[in-house]
Amino acid sequence: MSILNWTWSFYDPFLLFVLMICSWPSVYHAWKGDRHKWIADCFRKYGKKIRIEPNTVLFRSPTASRDIYGIKANVKRAESYDALLRKEEHRNTITTTDNIMHTKRRRLLNLAFTDRSLRAATSFMGDHIDRWHQILVEDSDADWSEPLNFSETADALVFDILGDICYGKSFEIKQPGHNAIKAVPHAIVKTMRFIYPITRSPFVGTLPWLRPRGLSRLFKAIRSKPIKLYDDFVGTSVRERLDREKASKTSKEVLTREDMVHFLCNAKNPDTNLPAFSNQDIRAEVRLLLVAGSDSTSVTMSALFYFLAHHPRVYSKLVNEITGTYLEPEDIVPGPRLASCKYLRACIDETMRIAPAGLSELLREMLPGGIIIDGEYFPLGVIVGTARWADGHNEQVYGDPEIFRPERWIPDKETSAEEVARIRASFHPFSLGPFNCAGTNFALQELMLMVGKTVHRLEFQLASRERSGDDGFPNKTMQTNQNVPLFHLEDAFISVRDGPMLQFRKRGTV
Repeated sequence: MSILNWTWSFYDPFLLFVLMICSWPSVYHAWKGDRHKWIADCFRKYGKKIRIEPNTVLFRSPTASRDIYGIKANVKRAESYDALLRKEEHRNTITTTDNIMHTKRRRLLNLAFTDRSLRAATSFMGDHIDRWHQILVEDSDADWSEPLNFSETADALVFDILGDICYGKSFEIKQPGHNAIKAVPHAIVKTMRFIYPITRSPFVGTLPWLRPRGLSRLFKAIRSKPIKLYDDFVGTSVRERLDREKASKTSKEVLTREDMVHFLCNAKNPDTNLPAFSNQDIRAEVRLLLVAGSDSTSVTMSALFYFLAHHPRVYSKLVNEITGTYLEPEDIVPGPRLASCKYLRACIDETMRIAPAGLSELLREMLPGGIIIDGEYFPLGVIVGTARWADGHNEQVYGDPEIFRPERWIPDKETSAEEVARIRASFHPFSLGPFNCAGTNFALQELMLMVGKTVHRLEFQLASRERSGDDGFPNKTMQTNQNVPLFHLEDAFISVRDGPMLQFRKRGTV
């Protein structure tokens, strides 16, 4: 397959027509929410390399992933990342497309993700998780709780954790009762559903030109009420938190709080020994940390509990590992003992493979000189990428990709160490290379704590309606992997999910 070496011009009517027609399927499936499945279908029909837009080529092979995203890849983030910005001052590490600027931002951001900051975050996480458990079973001392939508309650927990860590105060949306901030996660989903088709539009390259010419004002004017509330909350929270940080340096009466703002404020540029971040930079980065961090963690939690509820064998095996390692849930803290829970980590990895956070491609644009991908040369300006959903469901890599089987990640009599190493080399849930996720260790620690504490302290089951198949649900009581449907996700750049409907009770309750 060759790439058309056209010089793209916004004013060329013929090229505009070609762009609109050829990009339509990608835009349509982005709007519909099933673009990840459409991409996977294209791979099944046409092989491991497909051209889904006039200047965009996607690949489905472990070699291609390393060629495109590896440390030496001669690429930059594609211009579609600009569509994620409402105004220029919101630009952060994820939305920075210039490689030199990204390298600088990322190096400074890494200063905030240290072992010390990770340890400091543990207490915030533990307190929120413990309170969340109390809320789940407050009215169910003897019987199962009322059915609840686990995606919504997981979203609330993760938002509260990240709000506390990023902004210095919790959203408190996991608490019972009215709270206007509870609408924010839904508003973010609606916003991403609106933005995602724009990122696939052939006119995405005009956004940087349009933003200062009225587009930013338009986007601000049409914000939904929850998004306005969220913007105000973020602005006020960060401003108050920065004021407290400043006061803590001049007054002994104001205690230093070791949250993310603290570490960002105190990070020093190693080249100048000056503060690494301006207040505007801090605002932009904590916006990124909340949205990106909450989606990746809560989608994994929702999907994992869906699969555990459908697979009693896996659920029982995980419970036995956790309760056999820890006497009490309060004992579960990050460290070598938690890291030794290999089945827990295997369940998390298997969930991130089969239901990834971010379903479609992370696009990269060729720099001068191009690169060779899977043995074929691609020149300047070509857009390339691999799609996480398609990669995680690749039969050539995983053999039985539709089956939820955590054992595939652990060497034993049936699975060799070489086989585990082979599939792990193809598995990049947090991407790889210079653009990988800065909060990888943070997210994994959060997931290990949330899952470990929950399965130790609480029992859970599918709500009776889901088990019986009412309201259109298929019968989900089957215990064999082949009879359990995949956890439904919609593609909106983030992974949109709903459910499962679960009931909880304290472990050991009869």
